[in-house]
This record gives sequence, structure tokens and C-alpha cells, in this order.
Amino acid sequence: MLTRHIQAQVQALLAHFPCVVLTGVRQCGKTTLLGTLGPQWQHFDMENSADRQQLLADADLFLRLHNDKLVIDEAQLAPALFSALRVAIDSDRSKKGRFILSGSSSPELVKQISESLAGRVALIEMAPLSVSEAWQKPPSRLYALLAQGAPVAELQAAMDSPPLSVQQVRDYWFAGGYPEPWLSGDATFRGLWARNYIDTYLLRDIGALFPGLNRDRFRQFVNLLSQHSGNILNNADIARTLGVSEPTVRDWLHIAHHTFLWRHIPAWSQSSAKQLVKHPKGYLRDSGLLHQLLRIADSQMLATHPVVGKSWEGMVVEQLLRGFENAGFDVQPFHYRTRGGAEIDLILQGQFGSAQWLPIEIKLTQQGDKRALRALAEFVAANDCPLGLVINNDERPRWLDDRILAIPAACL
Repeated sequence: MLTRHIQAQVQALLAHFPCVVLTGVRQCGKTTLLGTLGPQWQHFDMENSADRQQLLADADLFLRLHNDKLVIDEAQLAPALFSALRVAIDSDRSKKGRFILSGSSSPELVKQISESLAGRVALIEMAPLSVSEAWQKPPSRLYALLAQGAPVAELQAAMDSPPLSVQQVRDYWFAGGYPEPWLSGDATFRGLWARNYIDTYLLRDIGALFPGLNRDRFRQFVNLLSQHSGNILNNADIARTLGVSEPTVRDWLHIAHHTFLWRHIPAWSQSSAKQLVKHPKGYLRDSGLLHQLLRIADSQMLATHPVVGKSWEGMVVEQLLRGFENAGFDVQPFHYRTRGGAEIDLILQGQFGSAQWLPIEIKLTQQGDKRALRALAEFVAANDCPLGLVINNDERPRWLDDRILAIPAACL
């Protein structure tokens, strides 16, 4: 049984809300996590026909009979549940921690919540294993310290001894974070699992949500996304490549993002003094899945592959966003690029002490070129950021400038 860092956040939300909704990509470990809640919780799975029929026969009666410590898995498959759940919650609004819903198909689940349960539930996303979860290390203090605006000396001291080795990080980077293939340790199984997972994702989740979707063309689209992972997206170019319309590409990107396959990163556009690129970029969210789609057979092949830098960048972006999510801090990601070519890989919007922005540059190498950090330094100065970060493969944190701190990826 793997310890998941998000578990503490789920328990904290149950103490404040009558209902918590846990979303996340299929096979990331949601059901396993919910199985650790304790014997007082009753579990019903809407993919089980007997459980679903029991609920749908009379949803109001079902919730009167099971009005506390109730888990409903794959809740989006039982639309009648949501209006009945609103009535059940309102019958005793002050009582917390009564219901947990989970679901893999975010668009339908979020729609049902917004229409029926707004203000009554807390929504939290679970992802596949982070690098520290994969190696069963405790969560890093980095995220809380950044969110609290801790003194830089305290921030640096917390990272003087990275809990992971560079090799452990690289092993995770190649394999990805889905629990089942990670735990197997078998390279052949990982490849077979990934290929079958894509088919299941397309045929089961996406096909059920969008019956009119051309699955063969969407599979081609997913393969094309793997080649564009980490790049600025031009919908017109993708549309021409696939022979479809731009609105179709926008719809497919929406599907991929909201079913947790793809991470959409909008462009930062807060400056009137700079000519900024307005196109979004994005990443395939799991590096192991990306490598399987690109037919990268092993870590040696990855090291010389043209996508190596973008793959590393995407993996680090996911670690950062999962780390803040698991620690209970809300951040929004952006990327930054000017028409003159200056760029910053990731800008996080959130509460970082008294600051609103945290700019981050991501490097695969151990040592970074200071000239390449000019855009980061300029952004820090122009937006009065107390700190800019460089995530790299160094052995320990180092100052690169008076307000730019390099942090080893092993500290994430």
C-alpha cells in the first residue's frame, strides 16, 4: 500500500465540508485511497450494476438509508444522484464529512456539481504518483514554505539534503507515475500497460462521455499531442495536419485537458509593456505515457531523443503543481514568451507570502547559463517578485543571482 500525500488534504476537507469530490485520471489510485478511510465508510461503485441499480431505483431513499460516511465511486455514471444529494446535504447542512464522491471523467462530474451542489462540496484532484510518493518519501516542505513567504534562509536550509538521488528522479521521469506499472518494475509490462491504457481511455472514458467522437481520429490527435508536448500550440497547424477544423481541435484539447491526459498552460498576459505570445502551450501529463506514445524504449534512448528537454520540463511542471495541490495551496499555471524570444517555462499565480507571482525556469542540466536567465531576472524585477526559481539537476541549492535560487529537482 503506497502512502499518498493527498490523503491529509482529503481528511482536512472532510472536517469542513459535508461532501468532498475526488477527481482524477483513471488508474491513478482513487479507489485504493478511499479504501483506506476505515470500516465505518460504506462503498458503492457506480460501475457495478448492482450498486448502480440500488441507487437509481430511488436515490432519495438510498441517501436516507445511507446518510453518513458514504463513498460513491464513479459518481458521474449516476446523474440522478446529484439532485438527491443536494436534498440530503441540506437536511443537515451543519454536519461535516458525510459523503465522498469520486470520478475519472471530470467534465460530466464538474457539470453535475456546478448545477446541483455548488457551495456544498469541496473539489480536489488526485494525480498519479509524484516522484516522492513513488519512492515513498514524505512530502517536501518546499511548497508550504513558498506559499507562506518563508525567509530565503529557511527555504534553502530545508533543501540542503535532497531526499532523493538524481538517479531516482531520472528513473521516475522515464517510467512515469501510474501506480500499477510503477509497482511492477517490469519494463515489458509497463509498455503493454501503457498501450492498453490508451485504448481503455479512448474506448471507455472518452467514448462514453462523447458518443459522437471519431475515436480513430482522436487517437491520431493524442499521438500528435505527444509530439507537441511542451510546445506552443497552433490550432490551425494541428487542424491542417489531421484534416479537421480548428473548432474540432479546440474541442479535442478541451476533452484531453478535462479528462486529465493533457495539461493546458495558458499564456501570461499581464504586461502592456511587452509584446507577448498569446498562444497556450501544454504537456502530456504523465512522462511515462509520453515516452510510450513516442516509442522511447529506455532511458538511454530518452537521453538522446529530440524531446528530452521538453519531456523533463513537463515532468517538473507536474511535480510542482501536484506538490502545491497535495499541500492544499491553490496555484494557477501560465507560461511566458515575448515576440522577441524571451521566455519563462512556468509562472505560478497564487499566494506566496505577500507576492502574487512565482516565476520558474526548468533546466535538464546541472549548471544553467546565466545569460539564459535574463528573462527570469527581468520578470522578477518588473513584477516585484521576492524570488525566482530555477529547477535543475544540481546536487544542492545555489544562488544564481540576488533573487534567483536554483533548486535540485530531487528537492521536489
